Amino acid sequence: MPTMNMSFRSARPDTAPRFGPRSVGTASLRRPVRFSFVLLLLLSLLGTPVLASAAPPPPARSVAAAAATANGSAVAQAQARWGDRRLDQVSFLGTHNAFTNYEDSRWSSVSQSESIRHQLENGVRGLSLDTHWYERSTWLCVVSFGSDCYPSDVYLCHGECKTFAGVTYALPRQSFQGSMQTVVDFLAANPQEVVTIFLEDYVSAQQLGNSLGRVRGLDQLLFRPDAWNVRQQGWPRMTDLVGSGKRLLIFSDEPDREHLGVMYDKAWTVSNFWSLGDLGNDLSCVSRWSDVPLDRQEPGFRRLFTMSHHRNVPTLINAALDNGAKLRDRINQQCRPAAGGRDPNFVSVDFHRTSDSSGHTPASVVTELNARD
Repeated sequence: MPTMNMSFRSARPDTAPRFGPRSVGTASLRRPVRFSFVLLLLLSLLGTPVLASAAPPPPARSVAAAAATANGSAVAQAQARWGDRRLDQVSFLGTHNAFTNYEDSRWSSVSQSESIRHQLENGVRGLSLDTHWYERSTWLCVVSFGSDCYPSDVYLCHGECKTFAGVTYALPRQSFQGSMQTVVDFLAANPQEVVTIFLEDYVSAQQLGNSLGRVRGLDQLLFRPDAWNVRQQGWPRMTDLVGSGKRLLIFSDEPDREHLGVMYDKAWTVSNFWSLGDLGNDLSCVSRWSDVPLDRQEPGFRRLFTMSHHRNVPTLINAALDNGAKLRDRINQQCRPAAGGRDPNFVSVDFHRTSDSSGHTPASVVTELNARD
């Protein structure tokens, strides 16, 4: 019987059941191969994680050290650019109705050519925005075939948000939250820059606060004058703003939102009447508020001076006539004397990249102001 069994296995080795009983000799031949295969499979699956976990973790201080280095570089840039000058001793380029432009939405009447992001990238540091509350309209959603189905929220409109598409509002609707997120993201990417927002405000403090509260990263950037004791100590130096990271200032023409970190402009600034008139020939520089003259003096504190320079109706032709030598001469001959000899901190214009053939542009005029002692 054993002899017959052995001859049977020897003659037909391939007929043995694959997973059935095997002789000791067959198992001993197959086990190393199976073990090697399993071992290689495990190594291929586990090799990368094992190697990754074996790598030493980065030093605990590396992230903090990198942040400190980046901040130090931003402060150094601010120091080279501004020296020890305070916020009220420097000038910035501003844009009137910055949100009405050809890139952010389909406006038919605009004050700027570029999107808010591109304005910031091209040197604008003061943005004027109009905030309005829009209540969701099922009717507008239906008649627009679904293109105007927006939730109730704070939007940037130039008048009532339901009246004339392209004129008082535009599609896609521009939410205040989204526009502020654009500003915050720009500041996060440019840690040496300071940006100021001027609101023509038609919403409640609660509505504004709810919108601001949804802007990611805003709290880390928002400048609050009470925390800096500005009334008693004056405005901080530009390097202090950059070093602290508090590089976003927000002003409103409504007084009941200081708790949000939004300053009431009539309490913190002086400002001229905004219009050059229909023909652009009203070059006088008179105060926007009769009880707050441009040369107002207060013990230990100096208000920021915001200067507007644009007509009732914005057009490229008007901007080409107004934004060059006329702007420069108006500052030198009208606005500086009216403000007690001080330069404007913000110069707000329409179509900020358009000017006459004099060689002067709004940006170059601001640069010239900053070059003054």
